[in-house]
Amino acid sequence: MRALVQRVSRASVSVRGEEVASIGSGMCVLVGVRCEDTVEDAASLASKLANLRIFEDEEGRITHSLLDIGAEALVVSQFTLYADCAKGRRPSFAAAAPAQQGRRLYEELVRRLESLGAAVKTGVFQARMEVTITNDGPFTLLLDTDGEGQWK
Repeated sequence: MRALVQRVSRASVSVRGEEVASIGSGMCVLVGVRCEDTVEDAASLASKLANLRIFEDEEGRITHSLLDIGAEALVVSQFTLYADCAKGRRPSFAAAAPAQQGRRLYEELVRRLESLGAAVKTGVFQARMEVTITNDGPFTLLLDTDGEGQWK
């Protein structure tokens, strides 16, 4: 699984002009699922996200996690994170998981993140969404698993 994580002061998702989810200060996570990904990858990513120390303490040091400060996560499925642009001008999405597998692992990630105590809001799987992100920092990280629950 691949996740583009952004520390945000606010973020929201709209479908057909209607807002379906929004958060204040927290993290926005764009998630891609690939063919080789497993439930172990979803569990590993959930743990990484919940405990990733990307928030500042009172002295401005980056020492707190999502769980430490009780912030929310907006988790949005984004298969385009597995686009391959190496050849030609049109991206190939062959590495992205088929919709059924992608949905299952995306929902597993959300469920695992919630079970760890995180407040989670989501986009709409397979919908064309407008994602509005106000990046705080800017602070953006790319997390990537290897299909066996290990980090690259």
